[in-house]
Amino acid sequence: MEKAIKLKVRKELDGRQQLNIIKLKGSLISKGYTEIIHILDQDDEFHINSFETRSESTNEVQEFITAFIDKENLADTISFYK
Repeated sequence: MEKAIKLKVRKELDGRQQLNIIKLKGSLISKGYTEIIHILDQDDEFHINSFETRSESTNEVQEFITAFIDKENLADTISFYK
């Protein structure tokens, strides 16, 4: 069964933040966690990025994203959306 993961991403980003968000999305695809990431507007400040992944990979994907956010200091830029 597929599990949806949603990320809340700030719209106003500096160059470094933009590059790191692109790297994160590319890594999710290249590691085979997903094939496509959907982007929807939430409001004037945020986009919601969502993708499906295999249920058995959900914890691994969430840990990967959390580690990436910590490593790149993106806590105020991207977060999990419930």
